[in-house]
Amino acid sequence: MALDHYVTLGRSGLRVSPFCLGAMTFGDNLGWGSSVEESQQILDRFIELGGNFVDTANFYTKSHSEKIIGDHIGRHSARRDRLVIATKFSGNLYPGDPNGGGSGRKSILSACEQSLRRLQTDYIDLYWLHNWDVHTPIEETMAALDDLVRSGKVRYIGVSDTPAWKIAEANITARFRGWSSFIGLQIEYSLLERTVEQELVPMALELGLGITPWSPLKSGALSGKYTRENAGQVKGDRGPFLDYFLNERTYAVVDALQEIAKAKDTTVARVALSWVQSQPGVSSTIIGARRLSQLEDNVKALAVKLTTEERAKLDALTKPTFGFPQSMQPIFPSIHNGGTTVNGTYAPASAFTLQPGEKPY
Repeated sequence: MALDHYVTLGRSGLRVSPFCLGAMTFGDNLGWGSSVEESQQILDRFIELGGNFVDTANFYTKSHSEKIIGDHIGRHSARRDRLVIATKFSGNLYPGDPNGGGSGRKSILSACEQSLRRLQTDYIDLYWLHNWDVHTPIEETMAALDDLVRSGKVRYIGVSDTPAWKIAEANITARFRGWSSFIGLQIEYSLLERTVEQELVPMALELGLGITPWSPLKSGALSGKYTRENAGQVKGDRGPFLDYFLNERTYAVVDALQEIAKAKDTTVARVALSWVQSQPGVSSTIIGARRLSQLEDNVKALAVKLTTEERAKLDALTKPTFGFPQSMQPIFPSIHNGGTTVNGTYAPASAFTLQPGEKPY
């Protein structure tokens, strides 16, 4: 298992493990999730295996997730300093307070101080904008985040669940003004959620943001627990997050994953995780574990290497349908290249190309 084969996150020098431990399930305050004791065991085992990247948010399990990490890791400087601890702002913990969440300066600065207190640390390694706040100008958000970086309370910043055009505006604005810019992009990405490949993934590749996919198993739909054979017999434990996806399309993907898993003597979940981790631009995939056994099992996905043929089969089975203008891209080489090959891409010249002897008007 190669959790200690670190990668840099996007176009930065921040070294992170290829799998990130998602802590959304730390604490059973909502009736699900891991107990404090098991959360601590999961943290310890992840670190023991070489993992150094832990992701949480200010309002996960009503802020208990941050507190569990702080109690077990943050207060011990020798352990804390070797980890990359990421948390998020935007979520509002305080009913009746309109400034308790969102991405305005007042909210960001307050959320950061509270997260530092719960995490029991002087700094946050990676501070994520959790989701786009349509009511706040992006330059206000980026200026506030730059102040936190300059103060030393935050090392790097990232962005999650935000349109590609808004992220591009944020980073270009920051670069022109000499502010810190986003180095990471957190998005839902799996064999069952590939629409991000239309805008978000190309944007990340162009601007140098390291992608950290969340829900790589689509809320468990690709865990191997739900198959065509037991359809309707096994109750999904995530209710509406999962039930909608237990359909023919999903079972077709699971069938293909089962075939590949059998050939490699591994599991459906590991094959699905391997596919996500091998996608262009992906730095570190977020794996959540409510049980220590789940962590042990999923980490073994790093040893699974898909062949070109296996990847092509899964790609073809789950290929997303893009809208305009990406839907027109297949004809662009014919328009652009004049019947030549450019960077390995060939297309015959378009009908608008001048024929021998013809001159442009």
